[in-house]
Amino acid sequence: MDFLAKLNTERMPILLLDGRIAYKHYCHIDLSVHNPELKTFSISDASQCQRYIDLVLERKGCKVAYGGYLERRNLYSKSERFSEGNMRDIHLGMDFWCKAGTEVIAPLDGVVHSFNNNLDNGNYGPTLILEHSIASVTFYTLYGHLSLKSLSLYKNGKLFKKGAVLGWLGTPDVNVGYAPHLHFQIIINLHEFRGDYPGVCAEKDLELYKSNCPDPNHLLQL
Repeated sequence: MDFLAKLNTERMPILLLDGRIAYKHYCHIDLSVHNPELKTFSISDASQCQRYIDLVLERKGCKVAYGGYLERRNLYSKSERFSEGNMRDIHLGMDFWCKAGTEVIAPLDGVVHSFNNNLDNGNYGPTLILEHSIASVTFYTLYGHLSLKSLSLYKNGKLFKKGAVLGWLGTPDVNVGYAPHLHFQIIINLHEFRGDYPGVCAEKDLELYKSNCPDPNHLLQL
């Protein structure tokens, strides 16, 4: 998506978390089915997933582990919401794994489109969707797995300037069973969704979702 790359005119990393965490403390993590290290971890269990994340962060001397766009994962194998019909296991956003309570910051100016606490098992928990209109292009960004406190910041139509605090990362009991992280997703057309949008798809629907949910790294430049 060329328009996303053009938004980052400086071609520098745009960070989504506490600005006091320098980019040099970010590292990539592989949670895909192709990672042989995960054969000894059940990453669908939040505590075991956290153990692996901590292992990667310690090994690389970092504070934030990121990645996941279009990864096929076993992370969702215990949740019925992903296994009804065709198995949904392909991740449509980027994840940023770090400590609960970490600040989430706005990568661009945007207004609150909608928000919700998506409580069903395996969903996002507290979720925010911002609407952006830049250079005659309208698109949306989704922030999932936030804290309950974050929801108190939102009202429909509220403006958040780039760099403003959008909320904080939630704990596993709040983010519906995951190790603490931010799910960040870009969406071109939300259709009728409000406060929610699929973050994982089945193989048969991949091309449809891939075209509507471009790689966030076109914007973030990580």
